[in-house]
Amino acid sequence: MNLYNYYYYFKSALTPRLCDEIIKYGNKQQEQIALTGTQHKKNNNSKLNKKQLNDLKQKRDSNIVWMNDRWIYKETQPYVAMANQAAGWNFDWDWSESCQFTKYKLNQFYDWHSDSWAHAYNSPNDLNSDGKIRKLSVTCSLSDPKDYEGGELEFQFRNEDDPLITQTCTEILPRGSIVVFPSFVWHRIKPVTKGVRYSLVMWNLGYPFR
Repeated sequence: MNLYNYYYYFKSALTPRLCDEIIKYGNKQQEQIALTGTQHKKNNNSKLNKKQLNDLKQKRDSNIVWMNDRWIYKETQPYVAMANQAAGWNFDWDWSESCQFTKYKLNQFYDWHSDSWAHAYNSPNDLNSDGKIRKLSVTCSLSDPKDYEGGELEFQFRNEDDPLITQTCTEILPRGSIVVFPSFVWHRIKPVTKGVRYSLVMWNLGYPFR
């Protein structure tokens, strides 16, 4: 699918106070090692063996906390709807997965990936996600850019007729900024070289494209 807008952003959309509240809340929860989508399916939350952990660290190294609190969705979901319309995507979506509070500490990163998978969710016990795919991804910057270095969000634009283009998303640097993009767009988080980078990630689902 060729796009005119690969992402859409809102600078400083969340207040510093709200960012502090989310960080404080997230840091009180039990964190876990972030997995990739493939490892989620293979391990189903079971403990990784040494080889699996080593393979994971080559692709992704970060710590996460899952959140599904209504007060967080209330602050973030309106921006998904606004970006979907303003960017001209107009994707049909109707459900948001649990939010992922992510910590990128020194040297942690997430290499190139897309958030969408080859097949729709097969979850008959969860009608909110069953038969649906990730359509719109959201990243909210919670950290003050003065508190860390590195950790840049980068996109790769892979139109069939265009050369591969990599672009750093500098628009997300101001604290509280929100970036929305189609879940099939490739992106990465470069290694953090100083401090800790906190972010909030959310995926929004709908039935497959027709």
